Amino acid sequence: MPANLFSEIEYLKGVGKARGEKYRKLGINSPYELIYHIPRAYLDFRTHVPVAQAVLNEYNVLKLTVFRKLPPQRIRGGLVICKAAASDGINDILIVVYNNVYYFQALKEGGTYYMYGKVTGNFLRKEISSPVYISAEQTVLIQPVYHLTQGLSVNMVRNNMRQALDLMHKEPFETLPGDILRRYELCPLMDALENIHFPSSDMAAETARRRLAFDELLKLQLGMSMMKTRSRRTTACKMDPSVSAVPFIEGLPFELTGDQEKAVSEIISDLCKDVPMNRLLQGDVGSGKTAVAAAACYFTAKNGAQAALMAPTEILAAQHYRTLSGFLEPFGVRVCLLTGSLTAKKKAALREQIASGEADVIVGTHAIIQKDVEYRRLALVITDEQHRFGVAQRAALAEKGDSPHKLVMSATPIPRTLALIIYGDLDISAITQLPAGRKPIKTYAVTGKLRSRAFGFVRERIAEGRQAYVVCPMIEESESELFAVKTYAENAASGDLKGCTMALLHGKMSAAEKDRTMKRFRDGEIQVLICTTVVEVGVDVPNAAVMVIENAERFGLSQLHQLRGRVGRGEYESSCILITDNTSEDCVKRMKIMSSTADGFKISEEDLKMRGPGDFFGSAQHGLPPLKIADIACNMELMTKAQNCARELLSADPELKRPENAALKMDVMRLFNKDIIG
Repeated sequence: MPANLFSEIEYLKGVGKARGEKYRKLGINSPYELIYHIPRAYLDFRTHVPVAQAVLNEYNVLKLTVFRKLPPQRIRGGLVICKAAASDGINDILIVVYNNVYYFQALKEGGTYYMYGKVTGNFLRKEISSPVYISAEQTVLIQPVYHLTQGLSVNMVRNNMRQALDLMHKEPFETLPGDILRRYELCPLMDALENIHFPSSDMAAETARRRLAFDELLKLQLGMSMMKTRSRRTTACKMDPSVSAVPFIEGLPFELTGDQEKAVSEIISDLCKDVPMNRLLQGDVGSGKTAVAAAACYFTAKNGAQAALMAPTEILAAQHYRTLSGFLEPFGVRVCLLTGSLTAKKKAALREQIASGEADVIVGTHAIIQKDVEYRRLALVITDEQHRFGVAQRAALAEKGDSPHKLVMSATPIPRTLALIIYGDLDISAITQLPAGRKPIKTYAVTGKLRSRAFGFVRERIAEGRQAYVVCPMIEESESELFAVKTYAENAASGDLKGCTMALLHGKMSAAEKDRTMKRFRDGEIQVLICTTVVEVGVDVPNAAVMVIENAERFGLSQLHQLRGRVGRGEYESSCILITDNTSEDCVKRMKIMSSTADGFKISEEDLKMRGPGDFFGSAQHGLPPLKIADIACNMELMTKAQNCARELLSADPELKRPENAALKMDVMRLFNKDIIG
């Protein structure tokens, strides 16, 4: 059958079944998806040099004519070495290709090529190893380089890409109306897709990139806005504004900060509306988000309904349970804890309490969204550190009620510009003030020369009865996390921390092992916890007063701030010691920022400026569809334009039902999940 853009990738000329399977490994199922497989880099064959000027032991572009191909040499182990003699018209060079006879056969004697490869040898005799090449007859000299999988070569993908683009030109399409293209100074989509793969010039590549980045950001905004609109359908959980939260607030053993009071007011106002609340409660570590969540749970319970709080780990769920019980049970609000490790008998008893309405507030891990857990009247769903949950898990909890209100809590301060993108489907409440009496954490940046002094300080705090964290990243990229932490702990046990009770915490441990170790640390059985960043979003250990971070240059500002937030959670003065031998300007600047401010929002703004959003989030699943082209940090101006464009489109056509918006809606549905936008 003739291929079209949306046919199976196998039907594209030159692909076939075997290669089709390779493409599927890259998530490419059709020619349309192939043309959106954006190059990761380009080879610029315009910058070729004569053989005599090639820099030895570096990659060069040469223009060579092959004048003699030698027979392939087979050596031990089945390795095949292919060689050819070539010239730039003045000097000769040897082309060497390892174990790729097919690739070598495509070179023709008498053919002239642009070749990119590593040049080795000496003044008299040079060779170029396994070069990437194109025919000198090619008019497009800026060639794409793609992410590949085993069995696919760059040339294969380039050839198949050319076929897919030719198909595209036979079936022209455009997702944006002409007036939008003119107003936002965007090139046509067909031109953008052609020039992102085979640009005729640097300017053409940049123009293409701008259009495709705009498209990506626009689809992101449209998807988020449509999710928000969809969640604005009526709720069966509208609450009574005459119910007062004042008794709870006045009964707390401390006074709420202005930000906390504002957040409580915003949440209660949302709970009394006939559309479900969809709000993000964002606050720094220790800013008092749980007290705000407790006020929301109190208000819900006094309205005769249930609230559920889902945390990513059992130990965090237990921590929330203790805190919420302390806040709510004096007011007659019944709190229960449901986790996977409970016995079957206890789980059954709790399920009965939840179904009957005897439990007002249900705290737990993903155990609270299991099919056998039924709620009497679930009106408020709270998720903690929502980036640790997939969209499906959040949705599963929400489905337990009749369009319940949703509150998402996050202790990762995110710049407002970025928060509006990531949480575009949520309203935002931010707590920027710390509660009264919270002591600032003293932060020091030192070099490895002062390590012994730093650990002397740690031993002094331990002698006073305090505890410490030591965060140890991998020293070398090739090292395993386990090896790095174990080796570090062994050295510390016989050196700087000799005589201290220590334990390890790392990513290779099971969830149960991590929970057990953290519980022992919290209970004071362990004096020093040597860990990787798994401790970043973690548990309150009020007695922990020192955080040492080795190789601090390896972490972003926001991550350092999150790690620092593990201490200073009790009555004791706390310290964070950053150890680094990196003296680069960038590192020195980051250490100064960390030492001079404790404001997580300020730190996150700086982090975004310095590192961009990819590194900003690290490996956290922040729930956004992956962006292939747009860089949110660098494209803020484009982001603003995309937001404005999304507002214009949706105000005229809220569900993108008009024929001229059909292609755009299909792309939005592809980027997200059809069920979310639907």
